[in-house]
Amino acid sequence: MAARQERQPVGFYAIIVALVFMSVGPVLLMLVNSFKLDVDILSGGTGLLFLPTIQNYETALCDVLWYEIDHLDFCSLKFGGAFINSLIIALISTLLTLIIGCMAAYALVRFRFMGRDTVSMSTLMVRMVPPAVLLVPVFGLWNNEFCLDRDGLIGGMIRDTFGGRGDVCLAGTHSGIILIYVAMNLPFVIWILQSFIVQVPRSLEEAARVDGAGPFQVFFKVVLPLIKPGLAAAAIFTFRIAWNEYLLASALSDRDTRTVPILIVNNMSEFNVEWGVIMATGMLLAIPPIIFTLFASRQIITGMTAGAVKG
Repeated sequence: MAARQERQPVGFYAIIVALVFMSVGPVLLMLVNSFKLDVDILSGGTGLLFLPTIQNYETALCDVLWYEIDHLDFCSLKFGGAFINSLIIALISTLLTLIIGCMAAYALVRFRFMGRDTVSMSTLMVRMVPPAVLLVPVFGLWNNEFCLDRDGLIGGMIRDTFGGRGDVCLAGTHSGIILIYVAMNLPFVIWILQSFIVQVPRSLEEAARVDGAGPFQVFFKVVLPLIKPGLAAAAIFTFRIAWNEYLLASALSDRDTRTVPILIVNNMSEFNVEWGVIMATGMLLAIPPIIFTLFASRQIITGMTAGAVKG
């Protein structure tokens, strides 16, 4: 028994090392290949013995660098603009999802009304709908129904002030992409925050009301500080989904609002695939989620454990 107990930690740590290698290995491989030329990547025989170069990062950041790039005649990869678009869409959609989600979760937990349990369960069921199912109807609605008519009052003002047709649709705008991301991530955020709000003692809220606090003061000054771990966990989930999402963004964005994942895919063609530039762009794409996760790392572990529902 003693020998068997001594072997268990060895196997446990071996599994941990294997899982870490499977998680970190592709990232390290992408990092190494981002400093290689396409010739070195496609040859596959150089391994770690190669001459590092920053040409791939210069090509990816050609629209934001302050100096001229010798090996590049024309800057076709607009990474800076796509990066700003991704940052705006991800941050605003995360903020709106958290604001609406925590209020909706609090209402489902604390208030009693007809159909409360049905609404609570249906929120998670809505999240199970694949994004591909929403692609065609959302594209049709965003291009036809949710538009300001050029013959209407607001559309006419836009046409007279800024010119053009005057009709403004949600498709091809930041607002259209943000709205669908909020609707897509909101059910899961509501569901996960309910387990945190349930653990907040009602006595704290009642004591605050006795001291003269109003409903909004109780919510913002008593409840929200106690569910910070849950907000951090939900924020990381929402931000990563909005940052990496490709399918809906590819259909709802245009040249001015495309995000980084769309830029990476558009950089590939049938006859030419710049693997080094793709690896460099992928590394740049991974930086914001890593920073966002590290920023909220103190709350992540606590949020994952505190949000567990006991059976």
